Amino acid sequence: MDGTNRKNIKLGDWVEVVQKQHQGSGELTEGQVKRILTKSPTHPHGIKVQLNTGEVGRVKKVLEE
Repeated sequence: MDGTNRKNIKLGDWVEVVQKQHQGSGELTEGQVKRILTKSPTHPHGIKVQLNTGEVGRVKKVLEE
């Protein structure tokens, strides 16, 4: 599922995010959503979230269970 709509992302979801330092390479980090940081309902580069590990990034893909 697409990570640009806030309604697609729930706390506890497994997602793939791109962290700020990896935007150039596009390297993805997988993790579980701890907090949703973007307030607006959509964002063209992905909704910003904090993972359980403390890492912050923009959601590129919501993984299916």
